[in-house]
Parts: sequence; C-alpha cells; structure tokens
Amino acid sequence: MQDRSNDPLIDVSQLTVGMFIHLDLGWMSHPFPLSSFKIVSSDQLLILRRLGLTQVRWSPAKSDLSLQPVATTLGAETPVAAEVEMAAQAAEPSPEELAREAHRRALAAQREALRLCEAQYGEAADGFRGVMENVQADPHQARAQAESLTAALLDKMLVEGDLNMRLLNEAAGDRSTAHALNVCIIALLLGRAFGLGRDEMMDLGVGSLLHDVGKLEVAARLRHRDESFTAAETAAYQQHVAKGVAIAQTMGLAPAPLLIIAQHHEHADGSGFPQRINMDRMSTGARIVALVNRFDGLCNPLISSKSMTPHEALSLMFAQGRNRFDATMLNAFIRMMGVYPPGSTVQLTDDRYALVVSVNSARPLKPRVMVHDPKVPKEDALILNLEETPDLGIRRSLKPQFLPRPALDYLSPRARIAYFFDAVSTGPGELAA
Repeated sequence: MQDRSNDPLIDVSQLTVGMFIHLDLGWMSHPFPLSSFKIVSSDQLLILRRLGLTQVRWSPAKSDLSLQPVATTLGAETPVAAEVEMAAQAAEPSPEELAREAHRRALAAQREALRLCEAQYGEAADGFRGVMENVQADPHQARAQAESLTAALLDKMLVEGDLNMRLLNEAAGDRSTAHALNVCIIALLLGRAFGLGRDEMMDLGVGSLLHDVGKLEVAARLRHRDESFTAAETAAYQQHVAKGVAIAQTMGLAPAPLLIIAQHHEHADGSGFPQRINMDRMSTGARIVALVNRFDGLCNPLISSKSMTPHEALSLMFAQGRNRFDATMLNAFIRMMGVYPPGSTVQLTDDRYALVVSVNSARPLKPRVMVHDPKVPKEDALILNLEETPDLGIRRSLKPQFLPRPALDYLSPRARIAYFFDAVSTGPGELAA
C-alpha cells in the first residue's frame, strides 16, 4: 500500500468539495467505495463530519479546488465578458468535434469505473491478507476481520437493481488471495441471485473467504491437488478440510460458515471428501461454495498452462459434473455467469474477435465486450454492449491461442482471471454499435 505519511493533515471542519483525502479508517469502517477519494458533494462532507474524525490526510496535488463555486469579478456588461460570450457563440463545435468529445468522455467514464473496481478489489485483498495474518496469532480477531470484510462487500453489493460481474486487469497478487476473493465474490453474487437474507449472506461470505484456511497447516507443495500425487500425498492434501474445521473452531465461527469449510469438497452424488456425503446432507452455503470453488480451480489452476477459459470451465461442469453439483444451483450459476463469462475470448457474428469484460446476469447472452479494431488504438477502445446491438451477437468461444496474433496482442486475455462487481451502468461509458 502507498505510504501516505507525508500527506498533510487537515481538520475535518475545514474540508471542502474538491479536496482529495485519505481515510486511515480503512475500507471496512466507512460507507465510501474507497478509502482515498476526491470529495465531490456536500453530502460527502456531511458523512465525513459524522464519522467522528477530527483530522484526515489530504493530497493538495490531487485536489481540484476549482470545483468550489467562485464569485465572478466580471459583470456581463463588461467588454471582456461580452468578448468571451461572442467567442463562445462563434466557436460552435462541428459534428466531428462533438463525436470526439463524446468518445473522450465515454472513455474517461469507462476507465474510471474499471479503476474503481480494481481499487476496491485491492482493498479487499489487503483486508483478506490481514485476516490470514491473524488466524494463528489471534484467531478471534481474525474472525472479526473476516466478518467486517464480508459486511463491507455486502454493503457495496446489496444495492437496488442489477450488478455486472466484471473482469479485472490485475489479480490480487498471490494465488491464495485471488482464489479466496474470487470464490467469495462469485458465491455472494450467486447467493444474491437466490435471494438469501443478510444473515445467510454473512455466513456465506465468511465461510467462502475461509474455505481453504486449513491449508495454512499443510505443506506448501501439497496445498494444490496434482494428478501426480501419490496416495499419501493426496491424503495429506485432503487433510486441509479437517484442519480448516479445527482452525475455524478456535476462531469461534458460527455453525453455517463452519459447515462451508467442512463440506466445500463434498459432491451432490456422494463422491467428494472427506465425509462422502450427498447433496441432501450438504448445507446451502456448502453447495454454493463447492460449485464456485470448482469453477475457479478450472480457470486458475496452479499451472497456468492447464487453465481453461471461463466458457470451457462452465461447459465442462455442465457436461461432466451435473451429478457432482446441485442441478438447480448449477443452472442458476450458468445463467448468472452468462454463457460466455468475463474473460472468455469470442468471435462475433460479424467475424471480429473480442474479449468478454462484463456480464449482466439478467441478459447472459448479451455481455459487454472489447472488440479488436485495428483502426482504434487499444488504449482508446470502448466497450461494446451487445445488449444494444440486436443484429450482432457471439458466434463461438475459442481458446486465446487460436486467436490471430494481432487480435491476441490487442485483447491480451488474462493468464489468471479475477472478478469483481459493479452496478449496471447505462451511461456514456459503453458503445452501442
């Protein structure tokens, strides 16, 4: 995390719109999307003054105090003001200039939305690492941190309307953090789709965050199942479930998240481990996490060359794993993820190649895609919303290595998939055609 110790302090009473501030409280202790942000409204000032802080840090270089209303010293009747008005009237923009300005604004909005998602993901990753650092040293504190992180995710997730599932440019860094967050975020979105209540969602979030906590007590080389494992090594790997339950008990976890940890490798047909129980004996949370855990494992294996595209992973789970998962839950999961989940490389019906970057579960066949267009620099590419293009769709999914080289370089499919969520936007950040 960036060092803010050199940023000056300012009394909360002196804050104004336009100041870029840093809340040392952390993401989970305030209602704002990020802990560092620019104040843009008087409502934000009111919330800041109610947090009980006396001072906050701020960055003058990132602040825009021109956002403050200022009284003009030029009257409309002065010659200077008249000249300015005449010049403005004479310089009406051309249609080309208007189009360029619309593109610039849409691109800026698109970049800001992605930046916000990635910054939130980064703060959640920091929060998860803080949990894991305390699991053995202070287990009760670790439980409290896991509950706080889950509550923060829910506060930002449980909004009116639809949510997009969004592909991120960067993963969380270490694989275990990325896996825990992917499983937690996707599980919570699936729980939201099933209409789970707040308490059930809290249990689901805590259990999914900590489902692999037992791997802390397994040798590093045995933490990820490998086809080359001997029977003894496989047994040692499977011990992470029992070890996780023991750790969760020392943390004082509630029964529901404890069951998720205990059952996240069980299968609906009784072929899982360690207890070989069937779906009827699995909790709702465990059935969700078992499903999501398998999906992320296929997309993000330890050896990246063995990874599947999200579309391939869903297809395999549907074709070969229908007996392993709750069928109703699997179907709902596929609807939520879309037939072509974020991270899938596809060919459109007009033969262009594209990368799926976000999916609205209400319209799974019409995701948002970044299209390979040699005439547009990659950094200026707008997202195409297929929902708004009835004559254009997806013809097929394909592995990245089968893309033409120019399309592969342009789209840059991720070696590791990381997801977050954001509210569905209907603003200027998307391209309709």
